[in-house]
Amino acid sequence: MIGGVCNGIADYFEIDPTIVRLAWLICIFAAGGGLLAYLIALIVIPSDGVYISKQ
Repeated sequence: MIGGVCNGIADYFEIDPTIVRLAWLICIFAAGGGLLAYLIALIVIPSDGVYISKQ
């Protein structure tokens, strides 16, 4: 719930955010790459309603 990444992914795939959060948690503890993937997603995925225009 820190950056809204899991909620955004859940909205995109139309699934429950709890499932996505549990999947991230399993990835963090099982493989260790989940935290890095979360940080990258936090930077790469745009915020809701915030887009950069090329004017």
